[in-house]
Amino acid sequence: MLDSLFKPKAVALIGASTKELSIGNVIIKNLQRYNFQGPIYPINPKAPDIRGIKAYPTIFDVPGDIDVAHIVIPPPMVPQAVEDCGKKGVKNVIINTAGFKEMGIEGEALQNDFVARGKNYGVRIFGPNCQGIINSDPQYNAYCDFTFTYPKPGYISIVAQSGGVGAVIMQNLFDLDVGMRMYASNGNACDISIPEIIQYWGNDDETRVILLYVESLDDPKYFMDVAYEVASKKPILAMNAGRTEVGAKAATSHTGGLAGGKATDLIFKKTGILAFSDAQEMCQAAVAFASQPIPKGNRVGMITNTGGPAIIATDELVEGGCEMPPLSDKAIVKLTETMFESASINNPIDVVATAGAPQFRSAVDVMMDEEQIDSVYINFVTPPFVDCEAVAHEFAEVSNQKRKPIVCNYMTDKAQWTGTTKILKDGGIPCYDFPGTAAKALISLCRYNALRSKEKGVVKQFNDCNKREVENIIGNAKTSGRKILSALEVYSILDAYKIPSAGWKIASDSQSAVDAAEEIGYPVVIKADSSEIIHKSDVGAVAVNLKNKDEVFAKADEMMNKFSVKDLNFFVQKFHPGGRELIIGAKAETNLGHLIMFGMGGIYVEILKDVSFELAPVTDVEAEEMLSSIKMTKLLKGYRGEKGIYREAVIEIVERLSQLVTENPSLKELDLNPLLAFEDRIIVVDARISI
Repeated sequence: MLDSLFKPKAVALIGASTKELSIGNVIIKNLQRYNFQGPIYPINPKAPDIRGIKAYPTIFDVPGDIDVAHIVIPPPMVPQAVEDCGKKGVKNVIINTAGFKEMGIEGEALQNDFVARGKNYGVRIFGPNCQGIINSDPQYNAYCDFTFTYPKPGYISIVAQSGGVGAVIMQNLFDLDVGMRMYASNGNACDISIPEIIQYWGNDDETRVILLYVESLDDPKYFMDVAYEVASKKPILAMNAGRTEVGAKAATSHTGGLAGGKATDLIFKKTGILAFSDAQEMCQAAVAFASQPIPKGNRVGMITNTGGPAIIATDELVEGGCEMPPLSDKAIVKLTETMFESASINNPIDVVATAGAPQFRSAVDVMMDEEQIDSVYINFVTPPFVDCEAVAHEFAEVSNQKRKPIVCNYMTDKAQWTGTTKILKDGGIPCYDFPGTAAKALISLCRYNALRSKEKGVVKQFNDCNKREVENIIGNAKTSGRKILSALEVYSILDAYKIPSAGWKIASDSQSAVDAAEEIGYPVVIKADSSEIIHKSDVGAVAVNLKNKDEVFAKADEMMNKFSVKDLNFFVQKFHPGGRELIIGAKAETNLGHLIMFGMGGIYVEILKDVSFELAPVTDVEAEEMLSSIKMTKLLKGYRGEKGIYREAVIEIVERLSQLVTENPSLKELDLNPLLAFEDRIIVVDARISI
């Protein structure tokens, strides 16, 4: 439990300073300004007081118990300060000081030192190189942080690996006039981790939605276990930095640990976390999540008193995967009785600019009663010839029923319509200045419902696989100091897991290549096989569609003369013309397992990059989604007279590959590229494995 950290009854500051612009002064100022409800103990051996508060020479001179002690002193002094806190009985320390693991070997040694001392005394450590925590609960008003935004109480809790991003998110919510529950930015996270914070907020009744920003995950499996649990109870909205190759490198150099990127996005998806690529959009969505129920589907009913914004919102909603079903006959009859004659009674319902409270209320009630409507989108411009406060009261009354979520594109001069604005806000209706912004917030609610209610599927277990044979192959390769497996080893592994490949044999010279081809049957493919030849097609180590023994002998002889490598063999394979080229691959991720990839193969994987990823083990539902989610999925199903591929067989290969890498974690990278996909069969014609 982190109660003593987030709900401190007394706070000390080791390194408190009389200098106005120092962190050791700003933290005390923040505690004072935010009206912290407990005693504050500045620790300074020279100053009698800091900001009018009595200072103490050492932590041992403090007369009372301490829940949280900030440490803002030079790095070499921190280990002893942590030990002193342990001896004093301090429950938590927030180390704001930087200069530890993020700075190199010497800094890491200092960090390891104070972590060990903290564990020895049972002191929980938050940081180092961090901002701190905030709890807006008036019972505590704990501003144990050196940032500058003073949030009012609310229901959104924020945890950010980067203090800069966390501060931006907190300020954005403040600018939106939305309250915040708790805040945490834990820097290096040497002890108290982000998953532990998320788990704590998962059990906090006043936290309705969690905002998360990460750049790396030191323990992905622990994070996933916590995320599964918490995301099933309340929404977690997250943003991951380092999605691009350049961004991932920047993230690694900044925080260390596992880079974010694709793996983190897949963790979010697998655990039910709603991912965002834009921080502002995530904040706007959080406003809706904090006050509105989750829709049961993606069907939206729209009410508007102006035309253009309704068109913009409709486009955004439909492009975002929402539907706008027609109204029922019963609804149309009722609205015909209550609307002005000039109103448009469809979906959207255009109540027209002169509509007042009765017309708007009738429209909202109809949308709430329509079974085929899951959520309501309102465009509300405030005409000076309408009692807008009365309209707002009707919206608020319906919103408080919590039957279906409501979002509002609220178009007004807020300085003039203060009363209307307050009524909508007090009614918990999320209001946005632009139609597209409101639409995206509602789309996020629908996305979360789809994510939460999505069928997970099952992980199939194939009992006809020979795990022992694969273990022996890997063991022999390790013994000989090799990381790249030979063709014999690669295709033996595929055979062991019943992953279908073209008929093949290994030959040691030109004549044995001919003998192999005769046994396999023409036409054939010959590949020069050596640990020193990686990208075979790039260096002329592949010959295809050889139709007789003379062609085979000549090509093999040519390759023997061309490649002067010690371990040269020939991989002779049945040639299969035609087929759709696909790729299925796997890549190991540190402390996580493997990413499984599917996409268009051959040269197209580099040109189009039309691929999808999942985390192993892959369920049957996820395997099907991998095929359906690429841009060229229509080609796989058959298009304009072309026959589709044998999808069930591709799905089974994805599942078998997932089982292969899960049962054999030493496999580092694996590419089946290409697989040739036909209407009635799937054949691997090239494969590469590293360990």
